[in-house]
Amino acid sequence: MNMESLPGGGGSGPNATNGSVPPALPFADGAAAATAVVLGLLTVLTALINAAVIGAICTTRKLRLPANYLICSLAVTDFLVALLVMPVSILYMTTEAWTLGRVACELWLSLDMTCCTCSILHLCVIALDRYWAITKAIAYARKRSARRAAAMVAAVWVISVFISMPPLFWRQRPGGGGGGGLHRCVIEHDHLGYTIYSTVGAFYIPMAVILILYYRIYAAAKTLYQKRGGSARHLSGRSAGSQNSAERCRSDRCRVAHTFCASDPSNSETAAEKPDADGGETDADGQDEKNQICTSRERKAARILGLILGAFIVCWLPFFLKEVLVGLRVVRPSPAVSDFLTWLGYVNSLVNPLLYTSFNDDFKAAFKKLLGRKEHA
Repeated sequence: MNMESLPGGGGSGPNATNGSVPPALPFADGAAAATAVVLGLLTVLTALINAAVIGAICTTRKLRLPANYLICSLAVTDFLVALLVMPVSILYMTTEAWTLGRVACELWLSLDMTCCTCSILHLCVIALDRYWAITKAIAYARKRSARRAAAMVAAVWVISVFISMPPLFWRQRPGGGGGGGLHRCVIEHDHLGYTIYSTVGAFYIPMAVILILYYRIYAAAKTLYQKRGGSARHLSGRSAGSQNSAERCRSDRCRVAHTFCASDPSNSETAAEKPDADGGETDADGQDEKNQICTSRERKAARILGLILGAFIVCWLPFFLKEVLVGLRVVRPSPAVSDFLTWLGYVNSLVNPLLYTSFNDDFKAAFKKLLGRKEHA
């Protein structure tokens, strides 16, 4: 989300030039070339990994679940960031001047803000989906459909457009359509109200929602484990009632853990819910082993939760803090710092598909299947 600019208008930045001063030559030194190579590799990786997630969900029937539709939509959004936003940013950084014209500048800035905002809001709706799945499991299971997922995705895109499009109504750029006098392409911080509106809507509110939802998911999981975990370890399999209670307890505990992975519980919980071969008698050792499986999944879910929240905050919080401080004219960051923080946010589009799919066995199997097809071809 390339919003870097110094307060006070369009002609004072370090990249600003007039018509008589030629822009810097591309790749003037080795550092610029090395930067372009590294950023190019990040862009390619982001595109490939998100394309793999999209392909896995589209080609694997087992993954065609409403929760995974949200992940697929997130992957599409992050793929658009890698395809439409990151390459242009690399060109702009290495040439140190905008050479594509005014129309391309407006289009790129709008795509940058829209896609990055949409990616962040996707994390918000995924958290909301998982919160409903764990706290209102039975009621939400009836409502959790592809149509509902599509409505959530549509709402995310509409909100993103409303956040990113207002500057089109007041931005004035020199040089006309050919870009003869345009050598900078940044969003100016000359509207403090819009800076606050965009940063709050694109990041601070979604961050607060995500933190609250995942905290409540963790609290609900912890309560469920405390209420039913102890009793499950001491239940005997001698009576049908106690056996059913134990099975229900294990099912609930594992459902909590799998909520974090957006997985299909029917496949992954087989080991934990499979009845005894002896027909009805469940010994203490077997019961303890099954409880250890769910406890292990609980720890795994907690790790996933920490990684999701940590990656999101580390990637985007520095950028949006800088945006607010620049808008308030508190700081005046260098272009290098602004570019670094912008790309730190872009890296979240690479991290998202790794975090939301790497811990899911069904996704791993689908990725192996895709790789097998490519090798065969």
